[in-house]
Amino acid sequence: MIKKFFVTGTDTNIGKSTISGILLKKASNFGYVTAGYKPISSGAKKYKDITFKTNEKKYEFINEDSYILKKSSSIYLTYKEINPISFVESAPPNILSLINKRKIKKEHLSLGLKKISLKSNWILIEGAGGWYTPISNKYTFSDWVQEEKLTVILVVGIKLGCINHAILTEKSILSDNLICSGWIANNVFPENKYTSYYIQTLLSYIKSPLLGIVPYLKNINNIDVNKIKIKLPE
Repeated sequence: MIKKFFVTGTDTNIGKSTISGILLKKASNFGYVTAGYKPISSGAKKYKDITFKTNEKKYEFINEDSYILKKSSSIYLTYKEINPISFVESAPPNILSLINKRKIKKEHLSLGLKKISLKSNWILIEGAGGWYTPISNKYTFSDWVQEEKLTVILVVGIKLGCINHAILTEKSILSDNLICSGWIANNVFPENKYTSYYIQTLLSYIKSPLLGIVPYLKNINNIDVNKIKIKLPE
């Protein structure tokens, strides 16, 4: 049986990719054949890297989130397989789609997922932004997640405003008749005297189980996943 999880967050820039990378590596340690999938990305940097062009040094525009998913997957996947739809600019997908005259269709997202499903049995799909991020002027990411009947993981960036965002996001996921397998508290800033109060408050309001608390990570490129206490979602 193939396990498929969709990772959403309370906001943009709250560590969805970092958490996704950790989960992929933990699942691999449990014996799963893992694969990350970022169907749509926005924001890319120019890198000179041979990992995306075998034996060919070439400048490439690479999305950092997709790169994390690629290097965290236990199987080899091309960059295009992991991130089939990408934009260089940083903006909502529906706006970039309109500006660049590149129509985003839900079936394109599903096709990419189907291809990856043939190669792995534990797939982590990372969204863009929050739960209702538009992918066109008619559909949001959540509409596609509903069609695919994916189980959702909620990443909560612990910061001012996260309580309201987390409560609203979970309510939306559940109201869309989807399963939220759990939430992860990610300390995007160094912990302060309010941190534990944030988490205790969230525990009082969020119905889904807490899968783990991730400490503030200074260097996301050198993480010992064995030291990060996160339960794998079911």
